[in-house]
Amino acid sequence: MIAQPLAIAHPLASLTAGVTAHLAAEPKSQEVTHWAARIGWVVGLMLFVALLYWLMRQGWKWRGTLQGDLPEPSALPAPEESGETLLHAAGRYHGSTSAGQWLDRIVAHGLGTRSRAELTLTEAGVHVVRPGARDFFVPARRLLGARLDKGIAGKVLTEGGLLVITWQLGDRRLDSGFRLDRAAGQADWAERIEALASGDSGVAGPHHPAVTPERDT
Repeated sequence: MIAQPLAIAHPLASLTAGVTAHLAAEPKSQEVTHWAARIGWVVGLMLFVALLYWLMRQGWKWRGTLQGDLPEPSALPAPEESGETLLHAAGRYHGSTSAGQWLDRIVAHGLGTRSRAELTLTEAGVHVVRPGARDFFVPARRLLGARLDKGIAGKVLTEGGLLVITWQLGDRRLDSGFRLDRAAGQADWAERIEALASGDSGVAGPHHPAVTPERDT
């Protein structure tokens, strides 16, 4: 009567021992296989990204070629030729487009390069100094106006967050977008440029002190 339970327990013990041995023999983690396929996918992705970059550069060059008839912007005048400084500020240049067409980017003569910029408004016009990029000057006689807007050349900011200066370059009207470090002063810039574009430099009116540029943060 005692041998029967032992006979039943023996198969159970064997089964438990087998399961334990199987679990112990199972590897902790799956070994990585098919390295060649994985490397192929990585190389293919890198080539695809490189192709996209090359196509973007070619598109940029092609656009510049189409704009080859656009004359170079005026160089910065000598300080003695600029007249009185009306406003001065630091900020960022976000690009230029055909006037009224905020996605028709102008890339000729470095006008498509976004950069830091220092703007000076004088009786002679708008001086744009850009570290690491080409400086340019907009003579007062070429100024057509200015406004506060929210986007240009693919850059979108809050409503009124962008100072857009409209000017004439050759036979084409351009919009150039700037974001000043002191955004509260942009309305004053738009007002003064509008006055200068209409033939009134504002020198005889109330004095507006130059805005001291702030450091880029």
